[in-house]
Amino acid sequence: MSPARLTVPKTYKLYIGGKFPRSESGRVYEVTSRKGTFMANVAKASRKDARDAVLAARAAVSGWSGATGYNRGQVLYRIAELLDGRRAQFSAEIARAEGVSAAAADAQVDEAIDLWVWYAGWADKYVQVAGNANPVSGPFFNLSTPEPTGVVAVVAPQGAGQGSGSLLGFVRAVAPALVSGNTAVVIPNEQAPLSALSLAEVLATSDVPAGVVNILSGSAAEIAPWLAGHADVNAVDLLGAGELEWVDLQIAAAETLKRVSPPESGPDAGAPSVERITFFTETKTVWHTKGLL
Repeated sequence: MSPARLTVPKTYKLYIGGKFPRSESGRVYEVTSRKGTFMANVAKASRKDARDAVLAARAAVSGWSGATGYNRGQVLYRIAELLDGRRAQFSAEIARAEGVSAAAADAQVDEAIDLWVWYAGWADKYVQVAGNANPVSGPFFNLSTPEPTGVVAVVAPQGAGQGSGSLLGFVRAVAPALVSGNTAVVIPNEQAPLSALSLAEVLATSDVPAGVVNILSGSAAEIAPWLAGHADVNAVDLLGAGELEWVDLQIAAAETLKRVSPPESGPDAGAPSVERITFFTETKTVWHTKGLL
């Protein structure tokens, strides 16, 4: 009779610059299921990890924002393809971590996949909706077009039921920022980060350039203030920061003139909309003469 085979526990790490490092601090914290059973030790990001993530995100801005909208849409659609191929893994992680039924976990994964497809479809279309040819008095063309704001720090939905689950809430928070060419540094659900960290493996193999998405598991209360005050972060999405001192985060962000999206709550937090895409853009207006007088 052959001996029982040992399991190979999965090691969940940070995702920074396309790589999977442990926290530079060496810290980890326990993630348990809704029933209190141990699931994994997860890297607990530090201030230094946050700085490294911002550096990686900044380095990726020019390449990602310089890609055509069509190309970005194809990359986002590829995320949906690979996520669909790993549906069983994500459903099992969600069911165990959140204590929901298999059917509810499957539904959350399905909606997350559909959401990537939905946002992928807007990548080469939102400019036509948000931009405009402006009527002016004089022999000029006046055109306004949206451009990405740069590096976006994101606090994904944190509480149980916020954003309709840990995976869906993460996708709702991250996807709209990527559509226009921004890069992101994301703090996932602190108590249920496993699906977000597994999604990093999908991102790493789905043509998303290194540094476009960076994931820092750990304490949002600890990491968010450093990101809000970081001078090289251009915008802050406080979608899941309702339980934090988010007014202080807004004040910290205001010191460097960041664009700030306020917290939302409930299962509809971060519901898909074109407005979530355009919030993380800046409008450039160009004047050009029609001809010589």
